[in-house]
Amino acid sequence: MERLHRCFERLREQKTLALVLYVTAGDPSPEQTVEAVLRGTEAGADVFELGIPFSDPIADGPTIQAAIDRALRRGVRVATVLEMVHAIRQHSQVPLVLMTYFNPIWRYGLERFASDAAKAGADGVLLTDVPPEEAGEWLSIARRVNLATIFLLAPTSTEQRIRLVAEIGTGFIYCVSRTGVTGEREALPPDLPDLVRRIRAHTDKPIVIGFGISRPDHVAVVASMDGADGVVVGSALVRLLHEEFGDGRNGNWQRVTEFVRALKAAGMRRR
Repeated sequence: MERLHRCFERLREQKTLALVLYVTAGDPSPEQTVEAVLRGTEAGADVFELGIPFSDPIADGPTIQAAIDRALRRGVRVATVLEMVHAIRQHSQVPLVLMTYFNPIWRYGLERFASDAAKAGADGVLLTDVPPEEAGEWLSIARRVNLATIFLLAPTSTEQRIRLVAEIGTGFIYCVSRTGVTGEREALPPDLPDLVRRIRAHTDKPIVIGFGISRPDHVAVVASMDGADGVVVGSALVRLLHEEFGDGRNGNWQRVTEFVRALKAAGMRRR
């Protein structure tokens, strides 16, 4: 968890948005996932989310659902993803967050998962379908091994839930920009600044905006927004990795790194 804390502390001092990139672990392949994290970090990414594949990804849109399906068909499971985390840690100290649903880690074993994730080098976990009101057991387990516990807040979140997440969440707060599933969009919702203000009224913890952010101009909009500390870009990167390397293609890493650099540059223009 300390890597996450130091990362956001440094970026706040620099008045720069944290660039959080999501990749579906194991798509296009486990080796390319590791490569994507290492190259993405060199290009300017600050944090990586590794999505653990699950057969019923209710929060994910078509791009990530397809990537999850490809990874599952390749045999990627929780243990495979932890091996990727370990491989990344041999070369990089970039903060790593595991993003998944409750079922895969329940089947793996909650305590075993937390212990193995921490030993592999993960910094935090976001369980997409676990509401904070029902997370007591998981919070206790994760805290024992110093894993950050990250929760989602959405435009529909009540003030009571916002207060609870502000109290129990660690690492950062994931602010869902709109209702619905992940995926690329043309524009960010006009009421997003109001949601960020609602959350910021309850906490100093980092607030990271996700869902629908896919281009540098989206990042620039968030960079000008009071109270936001970072952005998550997922579907656009997952799509790009598949276009370049899916189905055995020997693609161009330069296209990937140029995309990451453009996203990072857009987040450095803070007012």
